[in-house]
Amino acid sequence: MKITNVKIHITEKNNNSKMRAFAQVTIDDQFVIHDIRVLEGTKGLFLAMPSKEVAPGEYRDIAHPINQEARQIFVDAIIPEYEKEKAAQEETEE
Repeated sequence: MKITNVKIHITEKNNNSKMRAFAQVTIDDQFVIHDIRVLEGTKGLFLAMPSKEVAPGEYRDIAHPINQEARQIFVDAIIPEYEKEKAAQEETEE
């Protein structure tokens, strides 16, 4: 599995929110996953896969990696793109 494209949409307008961005990834130029969330936690940035509410306050992932190796592929592709997009956004705001 190879992530062949990453698009980032920064959402950091509200500093009280842990949400930093949404990511869209393309896998092997054939399959797209939307709405991967980039969140700020106490130990730094992490990813939350797309999910849906199945009961009030209960969510279930729609798509997700099945092991740590696969999850790391997503982290290694998305987090650097987020940091690059954030830096570019900060440059244009200055």
